[in-house]
Amino acid sequence: MLSIIKEYKKYNVAVFIAILLVLSSCQKADQEFVQKDEGYALGTTYHISYIVNNDSIDYKKEIEGVFTAMNKSMSTYLPSSDISKINDGDSSIVVDKYFKEVFLEARNVWQDTNGYYDPTVGQLVDAWGFGSKNGINEISKDQVDSLLNYTGFEKVALKDDNTIHKEDSHIYFDFNSLAKGYTIDIIGRTLEAKGVKNYVVEVGGEVLVKGTNTKDHKNWIIAVDDPRQVDGDRNLLIKLQLDNQAIATSGNYRKYRVDKITGERYVHIINPKTGYTQKSNILSTSVIAKTCMEADAYATAFMVMDLEQSKTLLKKHKDLEAFIVYTDDSGEMQEYSTDGFNSKILEREKP
Repeated sequence: MLSIIKEYKKYNVAVFIAILLVLSSCQKADQEFVQKDEGYALGTTYHISYIVNNDSIDYKKEIEGVFTAMNKSMSTYLPSSDISKINDGDSSIVVDKYFKEVFLEARNVWQDTNGYYDPTVGQLVDAWGFGSKNGINEISKDQVDSLLNYTGFEKVALKDDNTIHKEDSHIYFDFNSLAKGYTIDIIGRTLEAKGVKNYVVEVGGEVLVKGTNTKDHKNWIIAVDDPRQVDGDRNLLIKLQLDNQAIATSGNYRKYRVDKITGERYVHIINPKTGYTQKSNILSTSVIAKTCMEADAYATAFMVMDLEQSKTLLKKHKDLEAFIVYTDDSGEMQEYSTDGFNSKILEREKP
C-alpha cells in the first residue's frame, strides 16, 4: 500500500508483491525490444518494462513527468502541493484532473465499504506517527476522540468549480492508500498514448500489466510475498498470471511504529471508525482489479474490515478478486481467496 505521500527509507518500503520480470533484453527476430526504466520515486523504487520496436525508444522522461505531476498534486511532504495547501485550510485551490479523479474514486470506495475506507484520516495518521509530521507519544483516548471530529468523508465535497469544501479547516486528506496505485495507472495510460501495448509497471510493489511477455508468449508472472517473513528474508507465497489487470497488497506486518517509552508496537492501518491503529487477525490482503487505484484502495479497506465483511463485499463485486492471509483462533496462518483469484494462481506454497 501506499504511498505518494510517505517518504520511506529506500530499503524499508512496505511492499508485499514481487514482480518476476522474465523478459529478454531484445528480440531481434521480431524486431521487438524491451525497454526497462528503473528509479526511485514517491518514497520507493519503481521498475517498468515495455515493448518497443526500436531500441533507441525510451519514455523515462515522460514517466518521471508523471511522478512530478503526482507529487505536485497530492504529496503531503511538499508544502507547495495542492493537497498540502488544502490541508492547511486554503479553500481557493482549484484541483487538477489527477486530484479530482482520486477524490471521486475515494468517495466511491468510502461509500461502498460503509466508511471503513476513509482518506480523511490524515490527522490520525500523523498523530500515530505514520504521516508527514511527528506523532504524539502516549496518545490518549481524549486526543483520539478529538481527532475523530476531523475524520469523515461525509464532511468534505468536490464543488462544481473544482475547489474542495471542508466542514472544518482541520480536516486533513491522506491519499496514501490509492494515489500510488493511481500513479501506476497514469503511467500505463502514458505508455499506451505512445503506442505501447505490452508493458508492466511496478511501483513500490503495486503492479499493472497490459499485453503479454512477448518472449514466452505468456501473461506476466507476479509473486506475492509470505507475510511471515522478517526483514531481509524473501519467501514467496504464491505465483500468478495477470491478464490486463492490476494487483495491490496491503499488510500490517512490516510497517509499524514502536513507542520509545512504552515499547508498544503500533501498525500503520488506521480504523477510521475508532481512530485507533487496527489490530486484527488479518495479516495481508492482495486485490486484483482493472485499475491499480481500485486495487490499492480495496486492499486497504480489507485490512480494516473483518474477513466476513470482506467476503460479503467481494460477492457484490465480480470485477474484484482477493487473496487474504489471516490467523485463526489458534494463531495458525490461513488463506482465503476468491475463485477468480485462484484461477490466476500458477504455484501455491502451503501456509
